[in-house]
Amino acid sequence: MEQSGHLSEKLLARRWGLSHRTLERWRHDDHGPAYLKIGGRIVYAVADIEVFEAARRRTAGAASAAGAR
Repeated sequence: MEQSGHLSEKLLARRWGLSHRTLERWRHDDHGPAYLKIGGRIVYAVADIEVFEAARRRTAGAASAAGAR
């Protein structure tokens, strides 16, 4: 379900090719993007998802350049 810039847990899992159980575990371990719990439902703001994705963005060669130092 997407409403007003939010994705359900299942839609986010599909977006990232993960199990929704992985997202559950991440919440339990205080990992992953910020989320809202509303009436027992978990939703993620698209803006928070994009921030989380941007923070994990890597460029090709970045890992090899870091190892060369």
